[in-house]
Amino acid sequence: MGSASLLLPEATGSTTGSCSWMRAVVCLLFLLSWLPRLATAQTSVSGIVHDSLTQQPLPFASVFLANTTLGATTSEQGRFTFPRVPAGTYDLVVSYVGYRLRKQTITVGPQPQELTLRLSPSANRLGEVVVHAHPTRPDDYQRFVELFLGSTTFLQQCRIRNPKAVRVDYDATKNELTATADEFVQVDNQALGYRLKYYGMQFRCNYQEQVVIFYGQPVFEELTPRNARQQRQWLANRLVAYHGSLTHFLRSVYDDRVAAEGFRAQKVRIVLNPRFPPADSLRRALLHARHATVLSAADQDSLRRWRAVPASFKLLYPATRPIDSLRRISADGTRYLRFTDELQVAYFGEGPDPRYGQLMSALGAPDTPEPTRRQVSRLQLLTSEVKIQPNGSLVNPLAVFVSEYWGFEKIGEFLPLNYLPPPTPTP
Repeated sequence: MGSASLLLPEATGSTTGSCSWMRAVVCLLFLLSWLPRLATAQTSVSGIVHDSLTQQPLPFASVFLANTTLGATTSEQGRFTFPRVPAGTYDLVVSYVGYRLRKQTITVGPQPQELTLRLSPSANRLGEVVVHAHPTRPDDYQRFVELFLGSTTFLQQCRIRNPKAVRVDYDATKNELTATADEFVQVDNQALGYRLKYYGMQFRCNYQEQVVIFYGQPVFEELTPRNARQQRQWLANRLVAYHGSLTHFLRSVYDDRVAAEGFRAQKVRIVLNPRFPPADSLRRALLHARHATVLSAADQDSLRRWRAVPASFKLLYPATRPIDSLRRISADGTRYLRFTDELQVAYFGEGPDPRYGQLMSALGAPDTPEPTRRQVSRLQLLTSEVKIQPNGSLVNPLAVFVSEYWGFEKIGEFLPLNYLPPPTPTP
């Protein structure tokens, strides 16, 4: 989850910042780079890290490929090497104390690459004074944690280990919550066995617009298991997190294995509600004419009725979408995710997380019993099409919105993008 944007629907209960009223997430967001399948050709990526002013090498800098477990530390001469990198596009990130985070997009092909990366000193190193508006309020920090981490079962075993590194601010005039970190936010996930360092994090939640956006360059580190039993549990949990995920679905689209992997995609058509514009106009006019503190009981009843009028209706088509309606293949074999309206995607391999508090959407097949073990999500494409890499990743992850079950899954199910499930045993 290099980056993510979350679309927040109107709250049905409290709007105090609890993540229970959030149902949608853009995926990632949300992501800045994905690792291709390990079966592809691999080559080396190496280089040297310099100070941009003195041109001196920087020893012991952290260099990593965002959203993966691939990381390195520069030598005393400032050099680093990744000996085996699969072909694909990556965000290569360099972090060094006292310097600004450096990010460079690289495309790895069959030939080895040699890079020179120059880091600029940060404000503190240049002698500038950085002034923060005010300390983080505990209530604001808790709202950030709920929105950033989520509330899944696996999430109960996740902890932010450096909370003081996060600066959270709430702007009442904008009704907006923002959070940043000078270096990284560290999340230890004891459910999956990963330490996640989220570099360059930028987080924004606008309650008025009902949108949350966060992005950065995360890197994964394997935790050390206490024993073989814990290691087996981590491997089992990772498989659960992968099955039915957006990553799993996109790989199945790329490989033309949607049904074989347990997915079903259906078309959802959005129809505007002609009753919404006049109801919304009346609501706005009433709020403009009267101050909220002097609304009568009749005014409040009118507001409730007008707010209950939906802006649109979603019509589900019961037929399963064929693969040609989900993707386009160009003459050179490049695959693009492409569909019209929205998609409802059901996964039948697992049931929902016990903490998922919503009813699972129906599949729309008349006179047909619906399976109880299913996870139903929604997918909206914001561009005409978007390129899928060989592992199913999107070249532009911000080209899609996801909601319902995929919107519920967050950091607790966040896997590095070079994760591959174990092969299915052949009978």
